[in-house]
Amino acid sequence: MSVDDELKVIFSNPHAQTLEGVIAAGGKMSPELLIYAYEHGVFPWPHEGYPLLWFCPDERGVLDFDELHLSKSFQKWLRQKKSLYQVTVNQKFLEVVQSCRRQKRKGQRGSWINNEIERNYNLLHQSGHALSIEIMRGDVLVGGIYGVQSSRYFSCESMFHHEDNVSKLAFYEMVNLLKSQGHRWMDIQMVTSVCEGFGGKLISKEDFLLRIGL
Repeated sequence: MSVDDELKVIFSNPHAQTLEGVIAAGGKMSPELLIYAYEHGVFPWPHEGYPLLWFCPDERGVLDFDELHLSKSFQKWLRQKKSLYQVTVNQKFLEVVQSCRRQKRKGQRGSWINNEIERNYNLLHQSGHALSIEIMRGDVLVGGIYGVQSSRYFSCESMFHHEDNVSKLAFYEMVNLLKSQGHRWMDIQMVTSVCEGFGGKLISKEDFLLRIGL
């Protein structure tokens, strides 16, 4: 049995107990393995100095679209500033991933997005399993978001901004896009302050797996 086959056996039982959310370690990232992982509620999160770590945490961040909250300040910004930007879909996927990788984040050293993430998620995009929202000011990419589309759910991966509020705009536009496709919620993995402001919340792993039919 190959390493990938061994990992698939582990992924096929996401209800198993984990150590700090880690359900497996090792293997070589590939589009096929990534899709299989996401289909079973598992996602990779590379950590420097460790084998490739695969996570299915005990608590999972989600956003239910019927609970979407827009702050008064963001609504005001939308009215006053949104017209300055253009929103596109799947036009600069790799650039969005690379910009997320370069985004400086408070309390975070470096980025979990490495060369393997860039290459394999771009391959997912090319096969129709990952999508991006780009926020443009003229010809300049100033914000964006990307994620993975499996047959069971959409998983938001990362976002970035070069101007105030444009990552929030990207997040909001992703919600609108997914709603137009019939989605009622999305996986956000962890609840950041931005996601929490939109109504993101933590649910148990069991509730999450129930949502995706496992």
